[in-house]
Amino acid sequence: MIVEAVLFNLADLPPAELAALEGLHREKVVLPASALTKRIQRLVTDHGRQLGLRLPAAGADLRDGDVLLREDAGLVVVSVLPSDVLVIAPADLRQALFTAHSLGNRHLQAQFFDAGSDYGQAVMVVQYDHTVQDFLDLHGVPYSRQERVMPVPFRHAAHTH
Repeated sequence: MIVEAVLFNLADLPPAELAALEGLHREKVVLPASALTKRIQRLVTDHGRQLGLRLPAAGADLRDGDVLLREDAGLVVVSVLPSDVLVIAPADLRQALFTAHSLGNRHLQAQFFDAGSDYGQAVMVVQYDHTVQDFLDLHGVPYSRQERVMPVPFRHAAHTH
């Protein structure tokens, strides 16, 4: 079977619709974050079912909770593995700007979250890199290393001068 579109994401459903799906069997397609940007790939569910994925080039990336298939018996849902990340929480605006500028010069992909997020404070999140960790330690920038399912996959940043 070839899947050509994401049907919906479980997180986007109103509570009543989500409750209606509670009794259905769920098969998972477990993916690392690096696979979320791939438009064409072979997938295997946790029950051993093989699926082909062929998404349109202009479509959105896969996300945790995306439903790829809905059948009478159940759903096939994307489950994203946690990524090894550094959650950076600068102490003040000066430290935040210095850190963002310094890491930006390395062309690192970063994601930013405000105090209303699951992090509970304004943070910058980057993929784990030992040189970034060394930089943060050297400059006394508060951070923690965590395993997180990121809402958006990190992409390689193409760059030329």
